[in-house]
Amino acid sequence: MLTIVNMIRLLGIKLILFITVSPPAFPQSTASLSGRVLDPSGAAIPHAIITLSNPISGFAKRTQAALDGSYSFSNLPLQSYELAAEHRGFVKSRRTVALRSNVPLQQDLTLTLDSDRTTVDVRSTQDGLLVDPADTGTRAQINQSDIERLSLQVGNRGLEAALLTFPGFSQNANGAIHPRGAHNQMTFVVDGMPISDQLTGAFANAVDPSIVQTVELFTGNIPAEYGNKVSAVANVTTRAGAGVGRVLGGTFMVSAAEFDTASTMAQISGEKGKLSYSASLSAMKSNRYLDQVSLDNLHNGGNLERAFTRVDYQPNGRDVFRFHFMAGRSSFQLANLRSQHANGMDQRQGLQDGSLMLGWVRTLSPRSTFDLTASARTAEATLSPSLGDTPVTAEQRRRLTTLTLWNRYNTIQGAHTFKAGFDYQYFPLQERFQFAITDPSFNHPLSDTYIETLLPHDLTRGGSPFQFSRRGAGALYTGFLQDNIKFGRWQLALGLRYDNYRFLVNGNQMQPRIGVSYHLRETNTVFRASYNRTYQTPPNENLLLSSSVEASRLASPVVRAALGGAVSLIRPERQNFFELGLQQALAGRFSVNASFYHKNARDQQDNDNFFNTGIIFPMTLAGIRVNGVEGRVVFPQWRGFSTTLSLTHARAISTPPFTGGLFLGSTAVDALSAGPFVIDHDQKLSLQNVAQYSTRKGYFVTVTTRYDSGLVTNPSDPAEVAADPDYSDLLPYVNLLSAPPRTRPRTIVDIATGYEHKRNDRKLWELTLQTSNLTNRTALFNFQSLFVGTRLVQPRTVGVRLKWFF
Repeated sequence: MLTIVNMIRLLGIKLILFITVSPPAFPQSTASLSGRVLDPSGAAIPHAIITLSNPISGFAKRTQAALDGSYSFSNLPLQSYELAAEHRGFVKSRRTVALRSNVPLQQDLTLTLDSDRTTVDVRSTQDGLLVDPADTGTRAQINQSDIERLSLQVGNRGLEAALLTFPGFSQNANGAIHPRGAHNQMTFVVDGMPISDQLTGAFANAVDPSIVQTVELFTGNIPAEYGNKVSAVANVTTRAGAGVGRVLGGTFMVSAAEFDTASTMAQISGEKGKLSYSASLSAMKSNRYLDQVSLDNLHNGGNLERAFTRVDYQPNGRDVFRFHFMAGRSSFQLANLRSQHANGMDQRQGLQDGSLMLGWVRTLSPRSTFDLTASARTAEATLSPSLGDTPVTAEQRRRLTTLTLWNRYNTIQGAHTFKAGFDYQYFPLQERFQFAITDPSFNHPLSDTYIETLLPHDLTRGGSPFQFSRRGAGALYTGFLQDNIKFGRWQLALGLRYDNYRFLVNGNQMQPRIGVSYHLRETNTVFRASYNRTYQTPPNENLLLSSSVEASRLASPVVRAALGGAVSLIRPERQNFFELGLQQALAGRFSVNASFYHKNARDQQDNDNFFNTGIIFPMTLAGIRVNGVEGRVVFPQWRGFSTTLSLTHARAISTPPFTGGLFLGSTAVDALSAGPFVIDHDQKLSLQNVAQYSTRKGYFVTVTTRYDSGLVTNPSDPAEVAADPDYSDLLPYVNLLSAPPRTRPRTIVDIATGYEHKRNDRKLWELTLQTSNLTNRTALFNFQSLFVGTRLVQPRTVGVRLKWFF
């Protein structure tokens, strides 16, 4: 196993190799704002209160001017804000500022004397922020305070649950989300470090929501600087110590819930002079670690520990250095079916990951910056077998290391906000996997689904385990240009990206990313349209095995015949994506954001899930077509109340043949190989409402209601399911007679209510009572799917959380 010490040593050596090629770096995707607060004569106004806020994202920061009237904000997400300054004896000043680049912005504020005021007009400028004309594609943000108040699933471990509050995602088991008809193909960029691993509880340790300050989410017109997996991009800015105003502060949290779930978390942050820092350490354990595979929650315990550190150093006014460390470890049982539990099956899985990032941003002039980043990330996964494994036994150990070097040049020239860069990524991987059949009824020679090539690995018939062990390494070379141009009511986003992929297959692609928006100021309406060409590289988890001759021999005769009996390697997905959208402000209170999209792709990427385990095997289909409609209504906070409503519809049709994967015992792959079919990412309707209310006395409540019409399932025979004791009692929750078969619709209500205690405007402690699945609705995420298996929605679970601030 990879210990933390060994990981630091390994990643440190590899980072040094990168840094000798170029200086330490950090591609800062956040903005900074500074200035002075002055009176009409130009004299400084010390101790003025300056606030920066956006009503749609809910982002808000507050600071106090120094003795010379100066103020500064850093680590800001890129968007438009209301900047306000106030001081007793002066009229409050408000203005809108647009922060679209990491080029520092200087903005002085002049306050007029209250005695000189001739009108009483102190209206907020936030009505104009209900739409953002700069958005040429679907984009959204969520911040730390909203994430903390969400009524997320009790025991939730990943950031994906917070992203479900936005349209464009179908919910699946163990935290998995399907962005816009894709299986996953999503990238998290954490402080400039790209992570394209499949971050769900069963496959990899997800991003810890407690370290997040803001998330900028792109699902339409993805900027040219992002590549690799871009069905959605979550640009994550972590909590920083800058601006906290003290050397040491933090929080300590403990929580407990049903299923013997318990967790704890400690965070600290601070600043002194030119140095600031933040760090966190968390742990949790539960007897319902993964979503269960049957109505009985059998063999499903696990634990998770995570650590995070961020250090920022600004030696002068032109340079910013940043260090970032993140690590996670989890160990858990794999949930059993009843027959497996009766047989004493005791499979366990372990996940470990660690990453280091070094960054540097250099301000070249008042209008340009240059930034670089060097990062390294290693992820390991192990599966341990047991004597009672059925119908197969399996063992796995894999490691993926990703080394990345990013370079960015940013400049603002008049109406142009320009960015260019070159990226390099190197990813060595190791895979060891073995399996053997342990149930004599599985792949019986007399059955219609018998696969002759599996016989040598049937232990009940004198066979021996299938064994695979291999190493490999690939690389991705990238260059891009992008320019956002504002002229009058129009906003034009022009981007061009080039990727050169070198691994099991070699390929390259030029990718135009073009978007345009028009602001009809008279009605506060923004129309937008965009076209993206994307080049999505294959998942690296178990890619060597999925692309091997050895694995191809285990495929069914139908699949082998569709491929002409040859081994077909998994290729990058080439995608065309079109989007039309609209933003509309209503009554000065509401914001509506709607879009229609169409995408078509060759070599569609997906995964085969190995027997309800945490093992996935990459695969492709010949192509996919997706049409979708999305909408989001936001009612920003008013008198303590705020609410959002998100709507998602997606129609996804895939075309065989299948390539890759390891479809042992799945008869569905033969049926689905006959022609185009509706894949399990398809869902007619999802609705999610988040309603929040808080009082000035510190009481708050959040209610989340989500409706899902049902994902596509395996085309199983109802009679066979009824005769199977492992699955027969799940028949009421799946409609196997519909075309295509789907899980039954479900509505899940989660609620969190609590009290925040303050003294002199400073938080002291907070108590939250949370209930997941308030109505105790029994429902399925999916059923016998060859892509994700069978998983059930969490039953009603009550938990309590106590947090102290210091």
